[in-house]
Amino acid sequence: MKRKIIFHVSLLCLLLLPACGQQMTQTNEQEIQKTGSMELEYANQFQVDYYEGGYAHIMIEDGNDYVLIPENAKDTDLGFADATLLHAPLDSVYLAATAAMDLFRQLDALDAIKACSTKAQDYEIPEARERIEKNQILYVGKYSAPEYEMLLGMDCRLAVESTMIYHAPKVKEQLEELGIPVLVERSSYESHPIGRLEWIKLYGLLMGKQDEAERFFDAQANAVRDLTKQLEDQKDTDSHPKVVVFYVSSNGYLNVRKPGDYLTKMIAIAGGEYALAGLEIDEENALSTINITWEDFYKEAVDADILVYNGTIDGGVKDLDDLISKNALFEDFRAVRQGQVYCTNMNMFQETGKIAEVIQDFHHIIEGNDSGCSYLKKLR
Repeated sequence: MKRKIIFHVSLLCLLLLPACGQQMTQTNEQEIQKTGSMELEYANQFQVDYYEGGYAHIMIEDGNDYVLIPENAKDTDLGFADATLLHAPLDSVYLAATAAMDLFRQLDALDAIKACSTKAQDYEIPEARERIEKNQILYVGKYSAPEYEMLLGMDCRLAVESTMIYHAPKVKEQLEELGIPVLVERSSYESHPIGRLEWIKLYGLLMGKQDEAERFFDAQANAVRDLTKQLEDQKDTDSHPKVVVFYVSSNGYLNVRKPGDYLTKMIAIAGGEYALAGLEIDEENALSTINITWEDFYKEAVDADILVYNGTIDGGVKDLDDLISKNALFEDFRAVRQGQVYCTNMNMFQETGKIAEVIQDFHHIIEGNDSGCSYLKKLR
């Protein structure tokens, strides 16, 4: 009889434990109250809620949650049991997302980056290249095969990956098993160009530089708004030169920007019209580019006013003869006959923080003035 009583009492205690644990979590939630949210004007791939004591809950659109723990503060998940804890200061970061490097530079936070997955010669950002060459930022191998021991040796506190990590899920799993939190940056999924730039607010939060991030973002966003207003005030608003952005792939296809992607929206802001707006695309494919046949490209782009060759993939083309050597059909194109062909410089897609300047360059070439362009060069 005594054994039965002991058994039932023990079972009752076990049944009550989850309820007790739940009550403790709720108590912790009540102790740390939400105080507000980060104001985002364009970005929709992340959200941030602020809590008392400097805590923050970060939600990424891929479904991953993070809780930023202030320096010397107690650990708490704020009631989000699946959230990954990030402990400030995040002063030892592995940056495998190349496009984010410029945002760290604009925040004067390059000191926090201790490792990367891009070689020095592949960076067009001088400060990043110099730091890698001096081993102030260690190159730890490609994103798909990093040197884990090097990351552990530098006491890595955060790995910032691009969406390419989705193609190497075991790497993400291994980093997390080693105790290195992984945040996949999704700025490339932002449909609005300023939305991509607004990720600097998230990095500002992580680096303890929110004021700097806000000031930089506001300056760039205001410059774009000023240009937009300037174009709206112009009398001849019906004239929108047609622009195409492309490159010739190694397998003979034409790789073009998708209609509605952030770069085509930059062209629209600059006063142009994307010539391939009528292309049928796979909406489920999140990539910003698509391969099309020469036949489709010729039909859609032969009468375009401006051609822009994307030189960041294959090094670009040096002049019109170089472009025509890729296919003699280019001689039929209006833009080639009129000498309105440009090539992007290698730094255009790496200098993420210079969106306003890139849009201004597009505006210059749309207006027929290529002098002073930093990111586009005219082919002659």
